[in-house]
Amino acid sequence: MTEGKLNYGKVFVSLDGSDKQDMVFERAIEVAARNGATLYVGHVIDTTTLETAGVYPAELIDALEKAFRETIQERLDQAKANPDIAGVEVVVRTGRIRETIKDEMLDEIHPDLVVCGARGLSPIKYALLGSISTFLLRNADCDILVVK
Repeated sequence: MTEGKLNYGKVFVSLDGSDKQDMVFERAIEVAARNGATLYVGHVIDTTTLETAGVYPAELIDALEKAFRETIQERLDQAKANPDIAGVEVVVRTGRIRETIKDEMLDEIHPDLVVCGARGLSPIKYALLGSISTFLLRNADCDILVVK
């Protein structure tokens, strides 16, 4: 970063499939364009519930990834067409959300900014899982923008 001026060269957006995903993605596109940044679009296919069954078939994972990619296609095309964005990469991984985002995405990409949503978990899910945005605030080595 240049002294006195913020410059995000790598913007990572964490998309969760919620109803606010489109708004979060749109905000990430805006930030990436303003900074001439490379935009990384991340999504974790959560295997926590599938792990209790002991196995999850590859075709199920493939179908979930395909469905996710379909939900982001319009915004993805918008980002790729934006001349102010240096590049766009989609990163989809399978695993437990927190560990996968941190270990397989953020630790590999080293973004300057993470954009995520303030997902509304039920009180029971929050007690068991906590908040992904809170986890990112505590564990990411960069700035975090939580979109509400």
